[in-house]
Amino acid sequence: MVPGAWSWNAEAFVAVTLAVLYLVATRGDRHALRTTSFLAGCALLAAALVTPLDTLAREYLVWAHLLQNVVLAEWAPLLLVLGIPPRLAEPMARPRVARALTHPFVALPVWVGTYALWHVPALYDAALRRPESLLALEHATYVASGVLFWWCVWQDAPHRLSSVARAGYAFAAFVFSAPLGLVLALVPRPLYDFYAEAPERVWGLSRLEDQQLGGMTMAGEQSLVFFAVFAYWFARFLAEQERLEEVA
Repeated sequence: MVPGAWSWNAEAFVAVTLAVLYLVATRGDRHALRTTSFLAGCALLAAALVTPLDTLAREYLVWAHLLQNVVLAEWAPLLLVLGIPPRLAEPMARPRVARALTHPFVALPVWVGTYALWHVPALYDAALRRPESLLALEHATYVASGVLFWWCVWQDAPHRLSSVARAGYAFAAFVFSAPLGLVLALVPRPLYDFYAEAPERVWGLSRLEDQQLGGMTMAGEQSLVFFAVFAYWFARFLAEQERLEEVA
């Protein structure tokens, strides 16, 4: 498989199925921004799984795999959760297991733990060698844990957090997730043996340079994403405080 080849796999149909189910569930009661957000999340999922990014991730570059992980565990779930209207979110969050898994003190450790677990070298390499089973499971757990993680940031049910609590949650997520990217960027040797078998070195990157670029990419995007979310909710908190002072 050449580096620029598209990758056709069954996982991408999950994104299409989600989009169809969403359009059916919101028929007659759609909000343009929410619909755009959810469909954009589905599009990101599909893009991460069928474009040349997937080929690079599966065969050639740690950097591409880490970027794919970011899309599946952070960007796409954020857009999906943002796109779910409250009238759908409330019944989805009503079951006891959903209430437990979307609690901030559960969702954050689950998300961070999922990220960390799949980057253990032995498991990371094993997943790439078993793309139809273990790698598919990795992708599924990234998306699921990402949805759980973002739920309490953007949805009020079942745990309605204050604006300052949501800001603090986003900051905590950055603090706990940042070390992974920094370790990958700073460790002085390649960690993942699978890519030693790559048929060619793409862009002339050595294995260590590839890993360092991936770690810096992950750390950099998390800084931007989590700072933006933190800033949004902290600004909301300040605006709420101003309104309270005006009323008083």
